[in-house]
Amino acid sequence: MSELTLEQLTPRKTLTQRVLLGLMSLTVAAVLAVTYVWCGIDPVKLYEKRNNAVEYLFGHSISDADRTAAMEQARRLPAIIIHQEAMDEVRKEMAAKGSADFTEMTGRGNELAEKRLAAMDPAAFDAIVQEEYERVLDEKRGGFFPPEMRTGPLMQYSRALIETIAIAIWGTLLAFVAAIPASMLAARNTLCLILPGSSPARKKLRRSIQFAMRRLLDFCRGFNEFVMALIFVAVIGLGPYAGVLALAIHSFGILSKVFSEGIEAIEPGQVEAVEASGASSVQTIVFSVLPQMMPLIVSYSLLRFETNVRSATILGFVGAGGIGFLIFDKLNGYLYREVSTMMILVILMVTVIDYMCGIIRSRFV
Repeated sequence: MSELTLEQLTPRKTLTQRVLLGLMSLTVAAVLAVTYVWCGIDPVKLYEKRNNAVEYLFGHSISDADRTAAMEQARRLPAIIIHQEAMDEVRKEMAAKGSADFTEMTGRGNELAEKRLAAMDPAAFDAIVQEEYERVLDEKRGGFFPPEMRTGPLMQYSRALIETIAIAIWGTLLAFVAAIPASMLAARNTLCLILPGSSPARKKLRRSIQFAMRRLLDFCRGFNEFVMALIFVAVIGLGPYAGVLALAIHSFGILSKVFSEGIEAIEPGQVEAVEASGASSVQTIVFSVLPQMMPLIVSYSLLRFETNVRSATILGFVGAGGIGFLIFDKLNGYLYREVSTMMILVILMVTVIDYMCGIIRSRFV
């Protein structure tokens, strides 16, 4: 008996199949070409702008004009500080006497500020000017590196980071608890266990429940966490609670969909064996469906938790708490080195969480 070649084993396509395959290939190529131009993808442009990236990350060189402007700004700072202190002192004195004459307060404040500025120690004046000069130069230089490493800011960022993790934990936990029963109602095979029967009314009821649950999950997944956080911040105010609710609803839609599709793909033989032993619907789900689903449930729940940690960082941009709120504030203040420190902390946090989730996942998968 002669051996068959690979070409002989491969089924031949009919003319219609070849035409359809060609049309599909042309359609895909056309879509890719149009979207490539539409999105303005240009690797050459990225290479040409490489110097901008270097300056943005590491700062640019300081010119003589920058130094002159920084010194002029720095030399004005002592007068501003003394004037503010004098005005506060005069305001308190006049308030104690029951007077609120703005003109008198301004005149006395300016006079006191001039006297104090004239009597100011030159060494103290120069120290303030030099500190402000270095700060302004650092601001003009820009860049993300080197990062801010002072103890005070690090403690502040660490507390915000812990809040971010707490938002992700509760957002994922609430979604997980709600996703387990919801996925049972969105899967055909578990619906048949919960609502058994072959009558037309039972079949219609199961189809209606599955359709309604699927559309609910579509709705929860349809809005990004960022949009949901905006809504909850407007409804309940600023804070981490808005972030928790935004993550919980979005994650609920995703986990429920994944779990329901996994349930529909389980081995039906094990379910039938448990049913044949006389087990109830709940017992069948507990002892047959969930054991088969446990590796997928653990894997995707941990994956969603890792994703929510990163998402919780962004939710702070709209006031939903966590370290994202500080990142947004520092970005608006052009304090890029502090932003760099927080980004490094977030990367380290994600790395540690990924390692810990990997250990947990290995025990179930």
